[in-house]
Amino acid sequence: MEKAYRYRFYPTAEQESLLRRTIGCVRLVFNQALASRTEAWYQRQERVDYVQTSAMLTQWKKQSHLQFLNEVSCVPLQQGLRHLQSAFANFFAGRAKYPNFKKKRSGGSAEFTKSAFRWKDGQVYLAKCSQPLPIRWSRQLPKNCKPTTITVKLDPSGRWFVSLRIDDPKDEKLQPVANIVGLDVGVSSLVTLSTGEKIANPKAFNKHYRKLRQAQKALSRKQKGSRNRDKARLKVGRVQVKISDSRKDHLHKLTTRLVRENQTIAVEDLAIKNMVKNHKLARAISDAGWGELVRQLEYKAKWYGRDLVKIDRWFPSSKRCGECGHIVEKLPLKIREWECPNCKTHHDRDINAAKNILAVGHTVTVCGANVRPDRRKSKGQLRKTPKASAVSVSRTGRKQKPKS
Repeated sequence: MEKAYRYRFYPTAEQESLLRRTIGCVRLVFNQALASRTEAWYQRQERVDYVQTSAMLTQWKKQSHLQFLNEVSCVPLQQGLRHLQSAFANFFAGRAKYPNFKKKRSGGSAEFTKSAFRWKDGQVYLAKCSQPLPIRWSRQLPKNCKPTTITVKLDPSGRWFVSLRIDDPKDEKLQPVANIVGLDVGVSSLVTLSTGEKIANPKAFNKHYRKLRQAQKALSRKQKGSRNRDKARLKVGRVQVKISDSRKDHLHKLTTRLVRENQTIAVEDLAIKNMVKNHKLARAISDAGWGELVRQLEYKAKWYGRDLVKIDRWFPSSKRCGECGHIVEKLPLKIREWECPNCKTHHDRDINAAKNILAVGHTVTVCGANVRPDRRKSKGQLRKTPKASAVSVSRTGRKQKPKS
């Protein structure tokens, strides 16, 4: 199984100068190729692929004002073009938006394949660099494993990281257990388990909101292009990475615990990109990190031999009574507890939803069914029926022609 081990390192002045120039050249080549592909399509309706952009790079290196491209390793430049090709492939397949230009203030990264680095005595030697990277080895690589690809990254706060991709032959599957759990994600409680346990939301953004606001206000007052503005931008980046690191640390601990304790985990397949369009809840939803939570559960379940079941996002987990199956017509978010009008059972909204997710997860696991509510006008309807209009909007958001 392919894995990536990420470490922080502290480059020397010479290494930092070389790495910054390399990342800058990667960014330049990526942006030049993106501009050329965009111009070719809009002006001549031609599609430019990786082979053509690689030929363009050869010509760019011969130009007098781009001679500095020859001073860095050619491998990260070619890898940048391959990443651009992957971005266009995802765009044409409908998995991502149109590629954006890279910005200097976002840091950047450079990828080195086997021909551009040496692995000797447990140390990493990059191309055109005589000294090994001073990596802080927080954990050792698995025995008899050598990196196949190395990625050097500079984050917006000025920290340097290196990721070593390896092929790990070790089997980390855990012993099977009988536990199965359903998860209901939320804002006040990050996760509610079908067992009745509620895990609090650390709300990392709120803890650092005051510092972030002060740092961003100071940044807005600095003159563009000045050295003081660069210092202020780094201060903003440091606060932002504190928020990101604390959120990821909590999610890693939580997901590892859930995967170790349960054989099967059932979650909802939420459309988070659509949910954050609500400006009243966007910040709280983004701070909770639901997407990152599910992503970590997916790969950790694969590592440790567990099962992750996703139920349909349209299943009325909160509105459905876990005792009799009755579905209430409306259940606003402000109502955290409710009583079933059919069987008079008192429910905690989140615990009831987690139990329903668990029950549906059993169904999906056993029969492979895709559980969805009926689209008829009934008490189980999740969305209001749109009013008739000249132009209707489909579920994908595209305008449709009016029916004749």
